[in-house]
Amino acid sequence: MLIVSLDEKQVEITPIEYDADCPFKYNNFVYRAALTSPTIANSGASNETKQQPGCAMIPEGVTQFIVRLPNPDAEGMNTSNRVENEVAIISLASAALAHLEQKVVPSVYGWGSAAGASPQGWILQELMPGTPVDAGFRTMDLQQKKAIFAQMAEILDALQKYQLPQTITGFGGLTFDQSGNTVSATMTSVDAGPWPSYEASFQGRLKVAIAEADKSPIIRGWRNNGVRERIDAFVESGLPAQFLSLASKQDKCVVHADFTTNNMLYDPKSQRITALLDYDFACISHPSYEFFRSFNGCGGQFGGWPGDEDNDLLALQDYKLHGFPSPLPLSSNTDGVKWEDMKAWEDELERVQVQRPRTTQGIEKAADVDAVLQMIIPWRITNPDILRLQPEESTMKCRDENEEQLVKMLDHLGF
Repeated sequence: MLIVSLDEKQVEITPIEYDADCPFKYNNFVYRAALTSPTIANSGASNETKQQPGCAMIPEGVTQFIVRLPNPDAEGMNTSNRVENEVAIISLASAALAHLEQKVVPSVYGWGSAAGASPQGWILQELMPGTPVDAGFRTMDLQQKKAIFAQMAEILDALQKYQLPQTITGFGGLTFDQSGNTVSATMTSVDAGPWPSYEASFQGRLKVAIAEADKSPIIRGWRNNGVRERIDAFVESGLPAQFLSLASKQDKCVVHADFTTNNMLYDPKSQRITALLDYDFACISHPSYEFFRSFNGCGGQFGGWPGDEDNDLLALQDYKLHGFPSPLPLSSNTDGVKWEDMKAWEDELERVQVQRPRTTQGIEKAADVDAVLQMIIPWRITNPDILRLQPEESTMKCRDENEEQLVKMLDHLGF
C-alpha cells in the first residue's frame, strides 16, 4: 500500500490482484485509491474533466475509486485509442444496461489518453461493490449457477438490442471525435480496422495474423510443408464463402469479448450480479463474436470445428446449434464438459430470447474462420513471456502440434 497527498487529502493506493513476481505482462495495472476524507460536490472534477466525453460527475461523499493504467508494454495492444475505446464502450454499456434494477457498469470520472505526449493512459472510475463471481462459482450448486446465468443472459440481451449511435459505422474499436461523438476506430486488441463488415473484419485480422506469423522465427509464416499456400488460398477465395449463410451479417452491437466469471462481481447473499468489469478487449462486432470470445468456464464458448477426435466438444457444438438431448450425456472424463451447466446456460439464453448460436444461421462457418485466425498466431508459440520460460523443445513441440491442427482445419474447410 502507498500513501500520497493530493489536494490536502491523503490517498491510500492499493494494488488489486497484482503480483510483482508474475512472469507475464499485465494488460492493465489496477489500483484502489482511498481518500482519508470524502469528496464534496464538484470537488473531484475540473471544468475540463466535466467536458470529457464518457464521464460522469463524482458523487458527493465518495471515498474510494479504481484507477486503471493500461500497460503500454502489453502484447499486441494498440495504445492510440485504447483508453478512448474502453471509456466509449463503458458509456454505451451503461446506457444499454441502465434499465436493470442493479447498476452493473462502473461510471468513469476521468481519463487520459496514451496517444498524447505521455505514453501512459489512465482511467479513474467507480469502485463497484461485490465479490468476484469466480471465487465461488465452482462450488455453487446448479440453482445458484442458474441465478447467475439468468442475469448474464439479461445483460447480454440488453447489449445486443441497444441501438448504437449513427456515428458508429464500422466493425472494430471506438474513439471520440472533436465534438465528443463516439465514432468507429482501430480495434485495440488488433491494431487494425475499423472495417465496413463482419467479413472484412476477419479478412483484415487474418492479414495482420499472417504478417505476424511471417515475423516469428518459430512459425516462419507457416511456409513449411506447403501450409502457407493453403492459408493464402483460404483467405483469398474461401473466406467469403464462409459468410454467405451467416444470418443478419450486418448486425453489430457492443461486444464485451471477455464476459466471464472473473470479470463479474456479485453479492453472495442475494446472488445478484453487482458489476461487469474490464472492457479492455471490448469492441463493436456481430453478436456471434461474443460467443467466440466469452463465457469460457461459465456456459462455454462456441468454437470452430474441434476435430473429429474430440467427441465432447463436437457434441457440445451440435447441441448448441440444435438443442440439448434428454437425458444429458455423461462427461468422458472428470475435466470434461459440465453438461448440466451448459444446458442451464442455454435455457436462460432461450428464455430471454438472446441471439445465440442456435438462432444464428451460419455461425459455425464464421466460427471456423475465427479458429483459423487463432491457429495462425497461437499464444503458446508467440507470447514472448512464455517463450522465455518454456524450453525450446516444448516450444517446437507446440509448433508441430499446432501445424497439425491447422492442417486438419484446412482439410475440413476444403483447402
